[in-house]
Amino acid sequence: MERIVKEILKDVALEDVTPKPREPKNPVDHWAHAVLLERVAYLRRMAKFGDGTASETLKEYPQHFAMLLFRSRSGEAEVHERLADLFVVLSGTATLVTGGVVAGARTVAPGETRGASIEGGVRQTLRAGDVAHVPAGTPHQMLLKGEETIASLVMKVQEIP
Repeated sequence: MERIVKEILKDVALEDVTPKPREPKNPVDHWAHAVLLERVAYLRRMAKFGDGTASETLKEYPQHFAMLLFRSRSGEAEVHERLADLFVVLSGTATLVTGGVVAGARTVAPGETRGASIEGGVRQTLRAGDVAHVPAGTPHQMLLKGEETIASLVMKVQEIP
């Protein structure tokens, strides 16, 4: 048996069987602006065939996740009990309404409330390049007028009470 192993290995160089060190895996996720806009173009097409909104989760992490969101129509009012929303506007314009009270509030999932609108909130215009942080438990709603659209990177971050 030993003779057979020697015969098999006689033409094999040592570097061919020596384990090669692996390069360390980069723990950083990076999404180039151009790639995000390419994905937004896809979401825009999907929104046309749906209700005017489309989203895609980019990656889930232990305490947060990253997603892309495209809107060509206003969204419902929302309250996330434990998730903060961090919006980074990539393109377009919308009005973000925050605070106040959700009209017609209904629970859609544990810790998730939706409704038709917000009564008594504060309005802010969001444009490309803007960043908005909506803390967990804060009512919020994106409103669009006419032909407005908005695309944003959204970080959903779990907040511990």
